[in-house]
Amino acid sequence: MTAEVPAVVPGLFITLEGGDGCGKTTQSELLTDWLEQRGRTVLRTREPGGTDVGVAIREIVLHHRGEIPPRAEALLYAADRAQHIATAVRPALARGDVVIQDRYLDSSVAYQGAGRVLDATEVRDLSLWAAEGLLPALTILLDLDESVARGRLDAANKRFDRLEAEKNDFHRRVREAFLALAAGEPERFLVVDAALPVAEIAAVIRDRVAALLERRHP
Repeated sequence: MTAEVPAVVPGLFITLEGGDGCGKTTQSELLTDWLEQRGRTVLRTREPGGTDVGVAIREIVLHHRGEIPPRAEALLYAADRAQHIATAVRPALARGDVVIQDRYLDSSVAYQGAGRVLDATEVRDLSLWAAEGLLPALTILLDLDESVARGRLDAANKRFDRLEAEKNDFHRRVREAFLALAAGEPERFLVVDAALPVAEIAAVIRDRVAALLERRHP
């Protein structure tokens, strides 16, 4: 198994996780704005799709109309991750930037591991190998009941991708997996109730990030 290593100093690697419809995009935008107002350089990115190669992989894994076996899906996500970390995230961290990323390896463990019922340890090891062991300094888990999340997606009246279109039982397993991951690594995770008002969630996240930045750069 690839050794797990912290994010490169002096940069700061922050990921946002949670089920579809939990509000990751909104919170990543708010956190980016807050950090930039304080003079930090921020790379805001996502998986899959944070690079040109990733855009092509994203189209396959989320919008391909034919069957993609679970193992093939996991390997596609790992390929995107290897490209993204090597060419976008690590260079930004080496410059001292803050990287705010929508989804990372915890999503693979939750969606392909629990959702697709693959071996979670194997999925995690594959992701760590692809990323050369890189783990975030902080992972923000926006936790939301899967039925509430589905209601948000329905209200948005958007076209569902392959994962969003899965049934509630799939999304229940995904949520349970995220919570189990957070329980197993409480120092890395911040779990926030995504049913709270947007401003309250943003305040909780800012407090944790401010404390983290203070410890790293007092």
